[in-house]
Amino acid sequence: EPIQERFFRPHFLQAPGDLTVQEGKLCRMDCKASVSGLPTPDLSWQLNGRPIRPDSSHKMLVRENGVHSLIIEPVTSRDAGIYTCIASNRAGENTFSLELTVAAKEIQKAPVFIEKLQNTGVTEGFPVRLECRISGEPSPQIFWKKENESLTYNTDRVSMHQDNYGYICLLIQGATKEDAGWYTVSAKNEAGIVSCTARLDVYTQWQQPPQTTKPKKVRPSASRYAALCDQGLDIKAAFQPEANPVHLTMQPGLVESDDL
Repeated sequence: EPIQERFFRPHFLQAPGDLTVQEGKLCRMDCKASVSGLPTPDLSWQLNGRPIRPDSSHKMLVRENGVHSLIIEPVTSRDAGIYTCIASNRAGENTFSLELTVAAKEIQKAPVFIEKLQNTGVTEGFPVRLECRISGEPSPQIFWKKENESLTYNTDRVSMHQDNYGYICLLIQGATKEDAGWYTVSAKNEAGIVSCTARLDVYTQWQQPPQTTKPKKVRPSASRYAALCDQGLDIKAAFQPEANPVHLTMQPGLVESDDL
C-alpha cells in the first residue's frame, strides 16, 4: 500500500524578543523554524503589516543550521515598529512578533585636551603626578607610553588614574632616575584620537632643580636699608627706578646715605 505522506504545521524553535538599537548601528534578528514537516517552511518578514523587500540596507540570510536572519544596517528611525516573521508550508503557518525601538544617534565629539601635560621635575625618592584633563563623547579610552614603551597595567609604584570629570593622572611613588624621560598620553574614541607629550626630570638629592619661577621684583620701599637687606646688599636695587643718584654712578665704590 502506498505510504500516506504527512504534513506538519511549522513552529519556531528560536525567536528573538523586543529589541532596542541605536540609530546608525546594525540590527540582527535571528529565528529558527522546525523542519520536521515537509516541505520545508518558507519564511517572510513584515514591518507593521507590510512585507519587507531585500535592499541595500535590509538583507535576509539563511545559514546551514537552519537559522534565518533579518539584518538591517544602518538602522534608521523608519525601521522602528512591529516586526512579524511568518513561517508557512502546505500544512499551515506560524508567526512571532517583536518590537524594534530605534534610539537616537549618540552625539560624538573627538577628544580634546582641556589641560595638557606639563614638563615636570622631581627630587629622587619623592612622588610625582603627571596630570591632564580631556573631554570627548563618548568618553575616550586612555593610553600611556614612556618613550616607546606602553604602560598597560598598574604596579605598587606606578599607577594610572582617571575620574568622571576627564582628569587623567599618572602617579609615580618614589621617583627614580629610570623614571626620567618623555611621557605620552593618548585619548581615543569613535570620533578621533589626540595625544600629548611632556618631559619628566628626576634630580638627585644634592641637585637643585632649574629655576622655573621669575625672579621677584623689588617694590620701592620707604627704607633703603630694608631693600638692601632683602636683596642681599644689592645697592642699585635699593633705589627707586626714578631715582638717579649721581654720586653712585660717578663713584661706585663709595655710597653715602643718611638712612645707613
